Amino acid sequence: MTQVEIRPLSTTAPSVPSEEIRPLTEQSLGQYGDQLVVPTYDRSALTPAVVHFSVGGFHRSHQLLYFDEVAERRISSDWGVVGVGLHSRTMKDALAPQDHLYTVVERSPDGERARVVGVMIDYHFAPDDPARVLDLLTDERTRMVSLTITGSGYRLCPSRGTFDADDVDIRADLRCPDRPRTVFGYLVEALDRRRRAGLPPFTVVSCDNMHRNGDAARAAVVGFARLRDEVLARWIADRVAFPSSMVDRITPHTSPGERAAVARRYGVDDRWPVITEPFSQWVIEDTFSNGRPPLDEVGVRFVPDVGDYELMKTRLLNASHCALGYLGSLAGLRTLDEVMAEPVFAHYVERLMDDEVTPLLPPPDGIDLADYKRTLMQRFANPAISDGLARLCRRGSTKMPHHLLPSLREALDQGRPHRLLTLGVAGWLQYLRGVDEHGAALVVDDPLAERLQALARAGGTDPRPVLGLRQVFGDLVDDDGFVAELREALERQQRDGVRAALAASTAVPLR
Repeated sequence: MTQVEIRPLSTTAPSVPSEEIRPLTEQSLGQYGDQLVVPTYDRSALTPAVVHFSVGGFHRSHQLLYFDEVAERRISSDWGVVGVGLHSRTMKDALAPQDHLYTVVERSPDGERARVVGVMIDYHFAPDDPARVLDLLTDERTRMVSLTITGSGYRLCPSRGTFDADDVDIRADLRCPDRPRTVFGYLVEALDRRRRAGLPPFTVVSCDNMHRNGDAARAAVVGFARLRDEVLARWIADRVAFPSSMVDRITPHTSPGERAAVARRYGVDDRWPVITEPFSQWVIEDTFSNGRPPLDEVGVRFVPDVGDYELMKTRLLNASHCALGYLGSLAGLRTLDEVMAEPVFAHYVERLMDDEVTPLLPPPDGIDLADYKRTLMQRFANPAISDGLARLCRRGSTKMPHHLLPSLREALDQGRPHRLLTLGVAGWLQYLRGVDEHGAALVVDDPLAERLQALARAGGTDPRPVLGLRQVFGDLVDDDGFVAELREALERQQRDGVRAALAASTAVPLR
């Protein structure tokens, strides 16, 4: 497993007196104690070569940390990063006053360690100044654009994989290409300007959890370009690299309490620190348009085809997250470590991975799947992260079709065991009713929430109404055998409770 080093692990640390807590800025970097690792490289010497759209906690705990390590180890100063936001100025408001510095705190059951990341040298909220962002993308120093815009942000038709232009913002971008609203409006306009200026194109690297994310990015960008100019679309298709990538690091949302705890422990007043786990992995297809960053020297794996690695991660980690998130929430639990502390859930997800998912996976080169799954079980159970189930349950209509349903579809087609996968689907359908088994409300955070909830409630224990939403479930509603199995799983969950349903399916006695 590839990991970024964050240096020494601390199990204990005195609380810093409030009068010694200092706001995080470039000038304050030398004023923190030895517990907090700070950049030792010259930030002013960094070349802004990477533009990242949609800077969130995951990007700051993952991709930026790898680029920071490139600078910290003096491998290269040619790969500084500039962030761009499209929908909220919150990140800009947090990072600009602290010179775009922020703190990453890595936590494990053995302790924690913290590091200030300095490789992001600027940040723009695009609606404030679209021309400035377009100038940045057209700058010949920009060699790579990366994305974490979520799967639904690609605007691809689920059944055909083609770009869906039926969107008010897309139409606005076509009318006014110099004032884009969408990431694709910015990318296509910038690529057109580079083409006309004789500049090489940048590489577009998707870091979103979706199947063949590079192909998805290509389909979206080329599809949008084709709405503007067929010649431009062909130039992009021929000249721009869209490598797929697999990214992995569990990064929960940072609460105000966590921010206060970081300040007390390390003496740094960071408006938005990032809390994450020790594990980190990044695999990228080795195809670039305009120079490849030396990320392989800091643990990134470059491969000819990322497909097997992506399947490993999405169908083992992400699918397990989906199943445990919905089932655990129905049982009244709130964090993933609480779920894993109960043997019936731990045994369920172990059997799910071993018996039903792994037999469908091609083993990725250089990866021991048994070891990977043992690592997953440890990561899920990490109490220092305490990953909230609400995060795992968001955007089910995007996650389930990419992560869990493909394994179920393959198992059905091949006549393989799928009872535990079916339980995961039953958990989601029951979760969509918005109430756990104790009567407490559950928040359904999903772009299709209203429609999904109406269908789930209308069906009761009959899954056919919601399964009929083919943009999410495909043709599963046409499989009478599966529909009957899913109905039985729903009836058992609602009658006996989630724990009893899992125990009956995995032969684990309830305690």
